[in-house]
Amino acid sequence: MTSAAHVGSNLNAMDKFMSNGHNHLHVQDKHVFPPGERPDMSQVCHSYTFPVIDLKDLDAPHRINVINDISQACEEDGFFQIINHGVPETVMKSMMGIAKEFFEMPVEDSVCFHSEDPRQAVRVTTSFNVTKDELFDWRDYLTHPCHPLEEFINSWPQKPALYRDVAGKYAKEIRVLVLRLLAAISEALGQDSDYLNAMFGKHIQMLHINYYPACPNPDLTFGAAPHSDPGGITVSMQGDVSGLQVLKDGKWFAVEPIPNAFVVNVADQIEVISNGRFKSAEHWGITNTTTARISIPTFYGPSSDAFIAPVASMVDEEHPALHRGYKFEEYMKAFWSQGLKGKSILDRFKIEISP
Repeated sequence: MTSAAHVGSNLNAMDKFMSNGHNHLHVQDKHVFPPGERPDMSQVCHSYTFPVIDLKDLDAPHRINVINDISQACEEDGFFQIINHGVPETVMKSMMGIAKEFFEMPVEDSVCFHSEDPRQAVRVTTSFNVTKDELFDWRDYLTHPCHPLEEFINSWPQKPALYRDVAGKYAKEIRVLVLRLLAAISEALGQDSDYLNAMFGKHIQMLHINYYPACPNPDLTFGAAPHSDPGGITVSMQGDVSGLQVLKDGKWFAVEPIPNAFVVNVADQIEVISNGRFKSAEHWGITNTTTARISIPTFYGPSSDAFIAPVASMVDEEHPALHRGYKFEEYMKAFWSQGLKGKSILDRFKIEISP
């Protein structure tokens, strides 16, 4: 690409970013969802409390009790929050601070990472998949791989100046936490604690920073449209601004922030591996009129060549396999072939069961 073309491309990208001040002053048509598909705030329940699981006993004599709590949460809700998880509060606050700093920089400093190609490892973009989205989400995001850390850290943004240092420390802590959770979930499935670790192969860890500007009319649009996550599990820091909502029993429920807690949710691969016992819950992100919101999910799952299939012990005559086996790269190819549309990708891998 010539220098002039590169500059033109960057200017075009800057014009698309929600973090580019003028773009979120009013809700443009490309962000307005049809009446039957918009978030109906009046129907969202704020009184239900998703399970809050204390991990302090996960490595103690009472481990089985914590595993049972995790198992129940994965079966009934697909979402839970964790406290006493071992990630230092200072690391969490630094990560949230540097994320805020990143999206408050002049857009010119981040536009060099702009890409609409999901195969681009480190990128800043808007909505979800702008090449496929029919309507756009009200957000920008930065995403990049974190494992192996030494392989990827030098490709991360260098602005803000401390970004690599802060995000690197955070990524290390989250990986330790995720491996503990994978071991617990493996045991909850009646397997050896190393089962999911082995099934996931080389593992993929993606850090994702969502930036949702304040929106003049949140009832018209989504911060993130309804979807389930494609990986194994997701561990999210959602800050102190509410906006995450989960579909449960046909109704939408808010996951209210808890200071210094993480939100954990089952993703599609765990639903397949558990043969439907654990559910990847559909969820969305909403905006508000007054405050920008930042959420920082870490998507953790199998490497592209890992083979995903139901655990053999979960399949019998009464519980036939619900999904066929596949390599994870096949799943991700389908995932990026469309926009966020509920659990429609997972449905593609279902086995038709005769009545």
